[in-house]
Amino acid sequence: MATVILLRHARSTANGSGVLAGRAPRVALADAGVQQAGKLADRLADVPVAEIVASPLLRCKQTVAPVAAAKGLSVVTDTRLSEVDYGEWTGRKLSTLGKEPLWKIVQQHPSAAVFPGGEGLAAVQARAVAAIRAHDARITEKHGPGAIWIACSHGDVIKSILADALGQHLDAFQRIVVDPCSVSVVRYTDTRPFVLRTNDTGGELASIVPPKPKKGKQSSDATVGGTTGKA
Repeated sequence: MATVILLRHARSTANGSGVLAGRAPRVALADAGVQQAGKLADRLADVPVAEIVASPLLRCKQTVAPVAAAKGLSVVTDTRLSEVDYGEWTGRKLSTLGKEPLWKIVQQHPSAAVFPGGEGLAAVQARAVAAIRAHDARITEKHGPGAIWIACSHGDVIKSILADALGQHLDAFQRIVVDPCSVSVVRYTDTRPFVLRTNDTGGELASIVPPKPKKGKQSSDATVGGTTGKA
Protein backbone atom coordinates (compact mmCIF):
# COMPACT_ATOMS: atom_id res chain seq x y z
CA MET A 1 0.00 0.00 0.00
CA ALA A 2 1.01 3.65 0.12
CA THR A 3 3.49 5.42 2.39
CA VAL A 4 2.24 8.05 4.83
CA ILE A 5 4.28 10.90 6.24
CA LEU A 6 2.83 11.63 9.68
CA LEU A 7 3.60 15.30 10.13
CA ARG A 8 3.10 17.10 13.41
CA HIS A 9 2.23 20.76 12.98
CA ALA A 10 5.09 23.23 13.35
CA ARG A 11 5.71 25.18 16.54
CA SER A 12 2.61 27.12 17.52
CA THR A 13 1.97 30.09 19.77
CA ALA A 14 0.76 27.61 22.41
CA ASN A 15 3.88 25.42 22.38
CA GLY A 16 6.03 26.37 25.35
CA SER A 17 3.31 28.58 26.85
CA GLY A 18 2.62 26.15 29.68
CA VAL A 19 -1.04 25.94 28.67
CA LEU A 20 -2.87 22.97 27.14
CA ALA A 21 -4.27 24.48 23.94
CA GLY A 22 -6.21 21.48 22.70
CA ARG A 23 -8.90 22.57 20.26
CA ALA A 24 -8.93 26.19 21.38
CA PRO A 25 -9.56 28.41 18.33
CA ARG A 26 -7.07 30.76 16.68
CA VAL A 27 -3.92 28.94 17.82
CA ALA A 28 -1.59 29.81 14.95
CA LEU A 29 2.03 29.10 14.11
CA ALA A 30 4.65 31.08 15.97
CA ASP A 31 7.37 32.83 13.95
CA ALA A 32 9.64 29.83 14.53
CA GLY A 33 6.87 27.54 13.28
CA VAL A 34 6.48 29.54 10.08
CA GLN A 35 10.20 29.05 9.46
CA GLN A 36 9.91 25.32 10.18
CA ALA A 37 7.05 24.97 7.70
CA GLY A 38 9.07 26.72 5.01
CA LYS A 39 12.06 24.43 5.56
CA LEU A 40 9.77 21.41 5.42
CA ALA A 41 8.78 22.33 1.88
CA ASP A 42 12.48 22.30 0.95
CA ARG A 43 12.98 18.89 2.61
CA LEU A 44 10.13 17.45 0.58
CA ALA A 45 11.24 18.95 -2.74
CA ASP A 46 12.39 15.56 -4.09
CA VAL A 47 9.48 13.58 -2.65
CA PRO A 48 6.53 12.99 -5.01
CA VAL A 49 3.62 13.76 -2.68
CA ALA A 50 0.30 12.52 -4.06
CA GLU A 51 -2.08 14.06 -1.51
CA ILE A 52 -2.16 16.08 1.71
CA VAL A 53 -4.67 15.43 4.48
CA ALA A 54 -4.73 17.59 7.60
CA SER A 55 -6.48 18.27 10.86
CA PRO A 56 -8.88 21.19 10.39
CA LEU A 57 -7.15 23.22 13.11
CA LEU A 58 -5.39 26.38 11.94
CA ARG A 59 -1.87 25.39 12.98
CA CYS A 60 -2.01 22.24 10.84
CA LYS A 61 -3.37 24.01 7.78
CA GLN A 62 -0.64 26.67 8.12
CA THR A 63 2.04 23.98 8.41
CA VAL A 64 1.15 22.22 5.17
CA ALA A 65 0.41 25.41 3.19
CA PRO A 66 3.99 25.86 1.86
CA VAL A 67 4.20 22.19 0.81
CA ALA A 68 0.79 22.33 -0.84
CA ALA A 69 1.77 25.46 -2.75
CA ALA A 70 5.08 23.97 -3.87
CA LYS A 71 3.43 20.72 -5.03
CA GLY A 72 0.35 22.35 -6.53
CA LEU A 73 -1.92 20.33 -4.24
CA SER A 74 -5.09 21.15 -2.38
CA VAL A 75 -5.44 20.14 1.28
CA VAL A 76 -8.15 17.73 2.41
CA THR A 77 -9.20 18.23 6.03
CA ASP A 78 -10.42 15.38 8.22
CA THR A 79 -11.81 15.93 11.72
CA ARG A 80 -10.62 12.45 12.69
CA LEU A 81 -7.07 13.83 12.62
CA SER A 82 -7.98 16.74 14.89
CA GLU A 83 -6.38 17.39 18.25
CA VAL A 84 -7.54 15.48 21.31
CA ASP A 85 -10.70 16.98 22.77
CA TYR A 86 -9.34 17.72 26.23
CA GLY A 87 -12.71 19.04 27.37
CA GLU A 88 -12.48 20.93 30.65
CA TRP A 89 -8.70 20.69 30.57
CA THR A 90 -8.52 22.91 27.49
CA GLY A 91 -6.81 26.24 28.17
CA ARG A 92 -5.62 25.29 31.65
CA LYS A 93 -2.03 25.50 32.89
CA LEU A 94 -0.05 22.28 32.70
CA SER A 95 1.42 22.98 36.13
CA THR A 96 -2.10 22.89 37.56
CA LEU A 97 -3.19 19.87 35.57
CA GLY A 98 -0.18 17.97 36.86
CA LYS A 99 -1.80 17.95 40.30
CA GLU A 100 -5.01 16.35 39.04
CA PRO A 101 -5.52 12.62 39.80
CA LEU A 102 -6.21 12.03 36.11
CA TRP A 103 -2.70 13.22 35.26
CA LYS A 104 -1.14 10.01 36.61
CA ILE A 105 -3.58 7.94 34.57
CA VAL A 106 -2.66 9.88 31.41
CA GLN A 107 1.01 9.20 32.13
CA GLN A 108 0.86 5.60 33.31
CA HIS A 109 -2.37 4.09 31.92
CA PRO A 110 -3.49 6.34 29.06
CA SER A 111 -5.83 3.75 27.57
CA ALA A 112 -8.09 4.35 30.59
CA ALA A 113 -7.86 8.16 30.46
CA VAL A 114 -11.04 10.06 29.59
CA PHE A 115 -10.87 13.85 29.81
CA PRO A 116 -13.77 15.49 31.68
CA GLY A 117 -16.16 16.87 29.13
CA GLY A 118 -13.91 15.58 26.35
CA GLU A 119 -12.83 12.28 24.86
CA GLY A 120 -10.75 9.30 25.91
CA LEU A 121 -7.32 8.54 24.49
CA ALA A 122 -8.46 5.08 23.39
CA ALA A 123 -11.18 6.74 21.32
CA VAL A 124 -8.61 9.14 19.89
CA GLN A 125 -6.45 6.24 18.71
CA ALA A 126 -9.44 4.42 17.22
CA ARG A 127 -10.63 7.38 15.12
CA ALA A 128 -7.12 8.43 14.08
CA VAL A 129 -5.97 4.95 13.01
CA ALA A 130 -9.25 4.43 11.15
CA ALA A 131 -8.70 7.70 9.29
CA ILE A 132 -5.10 6.89 8.34
CA ARG A 133 -5.95 3.40 7.11
CA ALA A 134 -8.98 4.63 5.15
CA HIS A 135 -7.06 7.41 3.43
CA ASP A 136 -4.11 5.08 2.80
CA ALA A 137 -6.36 2.52 1.09
CA ARG A 138 -8.08 5.24 -0.94
CA ILE A 139 -4.80 6.83 -2.03
CA THR A 140 -3.31 3.44 -2.90
CA GLU A 141 -6.32 2.68 -5.06
CA LYS A 142 -6.14 6.07 -6.77
CA HIS A 143 -2.39 6.61 -7.13
CA GLY A 144 -0.87 3.12 -6.83
CA PRO A 145 1.07 1.26 -4.11
CA GLY A 146 4.12 3.51 -4.50
CA ALA A 147 2.19 6.65 -3.58
CA ILE A 148 3.38 8.93 -0.78
CA TRP A 149 1.02 11.18 1.11
CA ILE A 150 1.08 13.53 4.09
CA ALA A 151 -1.17 13.42 7.15
CA CYS A 152 -0.69 16.52 9.31
CA SER A 153 -1.95 16.17 12.85
CA HIS A 154 -1.04 16.68 16.52
CA GLY A 155 1.43 15.18 18.98
CA ASP A 156 -0.74 12.77 20.97
CA VAL A 157 -2.71 11.79 17.88
CA ILE A 158 0.43 10.87 15.94
CA LYS A 159 1.86 9.04 18.95
CA SER A 160 -1.26 6.90 19.10
CA ILE A 161 -0.99 6.08 15.37
CA LEU A 162 2.67 5.13 15.77
CA ALA A 163 1.89 2.93 18.77
CA ASP A 164 -0.60 1.04 16.62
CA ALA A 165 1.87 0.73 13.74
CA LEU A 166 4.57 -0.54 16.11
CA GLY A 167 2.20 -3.10 17.62
CA GLN A 168 2.43 -1.43 21.02
CA HIS A 169 -0.35 -1.14 23.55
CA LEU A 170 -1.66 2.41 23.87
CA ASP A 171 -0.32 2.44 27.44
CA ALA A 172 3.19 2.54 25.93
CA PHE A 173 2.55 5.51 23.67
CA GLN A 174 4.04 8.01 26.13
CA ARG A 175 7.42 6.45 25.32
CA ILE A 176 7.20 7.91 21.81
CA VAL A 177 8.43 11.47 21.18
CA VAL A 178 6.92 13.58 18.39
CA ASP A 179 8.35 17.11 18.19
CA PRO A 180 6.81 20.07 16.33
CA CYS A 181 7.25 19.80 12.55
CA SER A 182 8.76 16.32 12.87
CA VAL A 183 7.94 13.60 10.40
CA SER A 184 7.33 9.94 11.13
CA VAL A 185 6.93 7.63 8.18
CA VAL A 186 4.84 4.46 7.97
CA ARG A 187 4.40 2.17 4.98
CA TYR A 188 1.31 -0.03 5.27
CA THR A 189 1.15 -3.43 3.57
CA ASP A 190 -1.31 -6.33 3.53
CA THR A 191 0.66 -8.05 6.29
CA ARG A 192 1.92 -5.31 8.58
CA PRO A 193 2.94 -1.65 8.78
CA PHE A 194 6.64 -0.82 8.42
CA VAL A 195 7.77 2.15 10.51
CA LEU A 196 10.51 3.82 8.47
CA ARG A 197 11.18 6.93 10.57
CA THR A 198 10.05 8.53 13.80
CA ASN A 199 10.42 12.10 15.06
CA ASP A 200 12.69 13.10 12.16
CA THR A 201 13.28 16.86 12.29
CA GLY A 202 16.06 17.34 9.74
CA GLY A 203 17.89 16.00 6.73
CA GLU A 204 16.77 14.50 3.44
CA LEU A 205 13.51 12.67 2.89
CA ALA A 206 14.02 11.42 -0.66
CA SER A 207 15.11 8.00 0.63
CA ILE A 208 11.59 7.23 1.88
CA VAL A 209 10.42 6.92 -1.73
CA PRO A 210 9.76 3.18 -2.17
CA PRO A 211 11.57 1.24 -4.89
CA LYS A 212 9.54 0.05 -7.83
CA PRO A 213 8.04 -3.34 -6.93
CA LYS A 214 9.41 -6.34 -8.77
CA LYS A 215 6.98 -8.12 -11.11
CA GLY A 216 4.36 -5.49 -10.31
CA LYS A 217 3.84 -6.66 -6.72
CA GLN A 218 4.75 -4.97 -3.45
CA SER A 219 6.14 -7.37 -0.88
CA SER A 220 4.73 -7.43 2.64
CA ASP A 221 7.66 -9.51 3.91
CA ALA A 222 10.20 -8.09 6.33
CA THR A 223 13.87 -8.38 5.31
CA VAL A 224 15.47 -11.12 7.39
CA GLY A 225 18.77 -9.84 8.81
CA GLY A 226 17.85 -6.22 8.13
CA THR A 227 17.64 -4.08 5.03
CA THR A 228 20.69 -3.07 3.01
CA GLY A 229 19.55 0.55 2.78
CA LYS A 230 19.90 2.68 -0.32
CA ALA A 231 23.25 3.02 -2.05
